[in-house]
Amino acid sequence: MSYRPIADVWILARSKVKFYGAYPAGFLHRARALLGVGPYDPVLHVCAGKVRDYPYAGFGINDKTLDLDPACEPDYLQDARDPLPGCPYVDHMSGWNAILIDRPYTEADAAHYAPGSNKLPDLNDLLKRSLQAVPIGHRVGILDYLWPHPGKFGKEVAVVAVGTGRNNRARWFTVFERLT
Repeated sequence: MSYRPIADVWILARSKVKFYGAYPAGFLHRARALLGVGPYDPVLHVCAGKVRDYPYAGFGINDKTLDLDPACEPDYLQDARDPLPGCPYVDHMSGWNAILIDRPYTEADAAHYAPGSNKLPDLNDLLKRSLQAVPIGHRVGILDYLWPHPGKFGKEVAVVAVGTGRNNRARWFTVFERLT
């Protein structure tokens, strides 16, 4: 029997960033590894929040952020339901090296953010549009309660349960590779 790295469990420390919904400690560099990108590869962080304040490795020097909350000072102040921006660094490729999505998980979670619950993007739609914003063979990662479907645009390459200990909700980190 051969091992396929489709499933894993990460038990991480609670976030060290004082922002509702911030990444668990130790998440971002692990996520980057599964996305197959190095520290200089440009990654678009969608619904990024305060990812720049993340105190550990994982936010690359060429990464950009997209968020609808001006207080987060994103590179792209826009609704994630609108067309995603192109990669400013890459001329020889057709998109970002990878995209990492961390939208509010539920309408109740979205109510904690300035844009509000009526701006919560549909995860399946956001995944499909994100897959079209990376070159064929590149990846999109999502941290969410839902395990989305990529449609014809991608295939799953990793599914990881992410927890931060007892009495906390676990999330899925799913990674999809663009096919067409």
